[in-house]
Amino acid sequence: MEGRCYGALTRRGWRRLAAAAAWVLVAVACSAAIHWHLRWESMDRAEERLVSMCDERARMLQEQFGTTVNHLHALGILISIFHYEKRPSVIDQGTFAKYTGRTSFERPLLNGVAYAHRLFHHEREMFERQQGWMMNTMNQEVAPPQDEYAPVIFSQDTLSYLARIDMMSGEEDRENIMRARATGKAVLTNPFRLLGSNHLGVVLTFAVYRPDLPEDASVDERVKATIGYLGGAFDVETLVENLLRKFAGNQDIVVNVYDVTNASEPMGLYGPPSSDDNIAMLHVSTLDFGDPFRRHEMRCSYRHKPPMPLSAISSPLLTFVIWMLVGYIICAAWSEYDRVSEHCRKMEELKTQAEAADVAKSRFLATVSHEIRTPMNGFLGMLDMLLGTDLTMTQKDYAQTAQMCGRALTTLINDVLDRAKIESGKIELEVVPFDLRSLMDDVISLFSSKSREKSIELAVFVCDDVPKVVLGDPWRFRQILTNLVGNAVKFTDRGHVFVRVCLAEGSNVEANHVLHGTMNGKDGKVDSAANGAFNTLSGFEAADRRNSWQCFKLLLSDKKSLLDELDDEKSYHMDSDRVNLVISIEDTGIGIPFQAQDRVFTPFMQADSSTSRTYGGTGIGLSISKCLAELMGGQISFTSRPFVGSTFTFLASLKRLTKDITADSSRSLSEALPTAFKGMKAILIDGRPVRSAVTEYHFRRLGIIVQIMDSVSEGLKAFSGQNGATISREKVSMLFIESDAWRPETDIHLLNRLREQKNGQSPDCPKVVLLVTSEADTDKYGSTVDVVMCKPIRATTIASCIQQLLKVEVPERRENQNRPSFLRSLLVGKNILVVDDNKVNLRVAAAALKKYGANVRCVESGKDAIGLLQPPHCFDACFMDVQMPEMDGFEATRRIRQMETTANDERKNKLNSSDGSTIVEYHLPILAMTADVIQATYEECIKSGMDGYVSKPFDEEQLYQAVSKLVVGTTDSAV
Repeated sequence: MEGRCYGALTRRGWRRLAAAAAWVLVAVACSAAIHWHLRWESMDRAEERLVSMCDERARMLQEQFGTTVNHLHALGILISIFHYEKRPSVIDQGTFAKYTGRTSFERPLLNGVAYAHRLFHHEREMFERQQGWMMNTMNQEVAPPQDEYAPVIFSQDTLSYLARIDMMSGEEDRENIMRARATGKAVLTNPFRLLGSNHLGVVLTFAVYRPDLPEDASVDERVKATIGYLGGAFDVETLVENLLRKFAGNQDIVVNVYDVTNASEPMGLYGPPSSDDNIAMLHVSTLDFGDPFRRHEMRCSYRHKPPMPLSAISSPLLTFVIWMLVGYIICAAWSEYDRVSEHCRKMEELKTQAEAADVAKSRFLATVSHEIRTPMNGFLGMLDMLLGTDLTMTQKDYAQTAQMCGRALTTLINDVLDRAKIESGKIELEVVPFDLRSLMDDVISLFSSKSREKSIELAVFVCDDVPKVVLGDPWRFRQILTNLVGNAVKFTDRGHVFVRVCLAEGSNVEANHVLHGTMNGKDGKVDSAANGAFNTLSGFEAADRRNSWQCFKLLLSDKKSLLDELDDEKSYHMDSDRVNLVISIEDTGIGIPFQAQDRVFTPFMQADSSTSRTYGGTGIGLSISKCLAELMGGQISFTSRPFVGSTFTFLASLKRLTKDITADSSRSLSEALPTAFKGMKAILIDGRPVRSAVTEYHFRRLGIIVQIMDSVSEGLKAFSGQNGATISREKVSMLFIESDAWRPETDIHLLNRLREQKNGQSPDCPKVVLLVTSEADTDKYGSTVDVVMCKPIRATTIASCIQQLLKVEVPERRENQNRPSFLRSLLVGKNILVVDDNKVNLRVAAAALKKYGANVRCVESGKDAIGLLQPPHCFDACFMDVQMPEMDGFEATRRIRQMETTANDERKNKLNSSDGSTIVEYHLPILAMTADVIQATYEECIKSGMDGYVSKPFDEEQLYQAVSKLVVGTTDSAV
């Protein structure tokens, strides 16, 4: 494994190195491309600049040449007008020299101008006699005879050396003259060294015609009309140099002017000699001087090689740096991706391991639950069977004690499993209707014996605006209350434990206290009465003031004036489908130390080590309660002060019943209280307003009208005017007295009337009921009053007391009086198959079912059950254990369902082929009977085809609920 990991890491490292090298190469290539691109752009701009400068200079030179030619043409016209055939001529040498000298600025390209007269041979003698000189050749010799001559007669002072020279004596000059007169254009000679300056130059020749020459004259006409020739010498070097001085940037470029008439041997007119190999950049501009027989061009180049632009260096460098940074970022991102991928891989592995561990944990919990509950089922079942036999008092006490310990152990197992289910997120809440007030009474009754042993007040109060029936999970709701009330009773040795239920929106003050409750005893003192006692349920100081009389009276239903302001708010919430309840459990026990309050809801943690030794417990109840409250959409908070007490408050969000199911739910859940006492009147003597309000709440539930008095003397005055009257429902027939308000040594008058009543002398004296908190007070006051009622008070205990005193006939609910009988009616004669691999559990289950008249058959494996349940069979139901060897209950149920499906299909085919009558399909009710209470197990039960779930050990209530759903109507399961 390590070798493979090392090899993978090595390959990954080589891949990264290759990718990094490729990235660097790409970065270098990109930077080089940018460098050459910018460099070529710079060269293009330099070339464009060179082209612009060269073309501009060539254009200026051509323009000035054209201007010079135009001036020569104008001078020729002047000569043809003022000299030709004029006798005498208007123009002479002096005039010509002066005129051309003053107008030389108009001909900047020419060093001077001369005029040569066209002369034929027969005119030579007369011409020389008139001029007074002989014509000479270029070599200063007498011109030889020839057909035609062109002696210079007028010249500018700069060309005075050309006077008397026959311009046709030279071969090249003769050719130029002949071309000039034939074309009518200026003609240039080959470059030559000028006399005097030794500069390169050319001679410009321009024919002068008679004034009457037409514009479209032919060549012959031009030749015949020619009267002379104008010529001028161009000092090309000087002229070009003067021209270039006018331009900026001349120091950057080199200009050369060439005569390229002979392309193979171009003749330089201007510029330094250069080799094409040394030229960095060259541009050639064509020069058109008007001579169609000669070609000229201007060659421009940079004096020095154009420098490389800074951007061609900085931009590639910056690009390379950016590529490297991007590469670094990509490399870092790649590394981070690999790291995250590796972490994800490890997380997936850990997730897989965690899921496997969760599955193993669920299986472990299921196994542990099954293995613990299986012997517990046998233990409790056998104890229940033992208690059903004839036992002595001592034996019965031992058996009941063992049964109580077993149930406590079962409760502890359930708490641990609930915590495990909460941590794994597999706990789900039911949504069923339940009577909230009956549930509260049931929770209080669980701790009645403990409160009587400690002689503490234990009471419950539900506000009138709380709906009677709500939708929620009653089992989890009961579990929260049981934990909180159990803790309150356990840690309280004097005073009271008070449970109160109201709507969160019923009072702005109360809602504010719930949501922003005073914690840790701050601002939590209650109001005290004038005698030093506190206005609480028992008169002991409580941790906060929410259950004091000043706040508690705001919630009493008979204080209409205090609730009018909330009518609009209540009507709004009545329209809502949610019921937000606030349940507070107040005690006057030992409280919670300040340093331990932060870890109250931590699982398996208690206030300190002494708590577990003194009071016992595991410290898991509050943790479970907090989680369950949050699942119900609420939360738990508390207020506590050491040696004063604690008040735990939790919010629960339940659903309101809709109108279509309210009536049925009310009939099934709210008729537990008898209605025979409605309209009766009673007097309650109690000096504590909170306690009297709680007692009145239970009387109102029975329909009894109660008048509350502070003392016994005030209570006796209430009977005035009743002498001689018989006891009726319109008269006060009962007197309830709290034990702390009853003083036999002082209340002599009432004591005498009681004695007279017992002797039959005062028939109108009401029945007296003394309310006490301890069983010991029953014997103490039993001979004095009619009945001693031991708290906690519930509506059912009051009903039983009144029925006993006044002999009122109360029809029992059929469900209550006949539940065992009804269960018997469901099971009597039914054939039930019990499948369990544990013989003890088989005996317990069989005994529990036989107790209600069922015919039970037991088998120890799923295979045996399949053999017995092959359709058709005689069984009406089956209780199937889940965990069994060879074949578990799930597989057995699946096979049973397959057999039923096959049998149903066969029966349908037979009926279709016959008369087509309907049949009842095979479907045996199968209940999972297991000690495993994990949610996943329940889901697997439903998935495998089971109809219900009964956890072991099961009691009469659980058995009734399961059987009433499945067995009813299955009178013929094997038709």
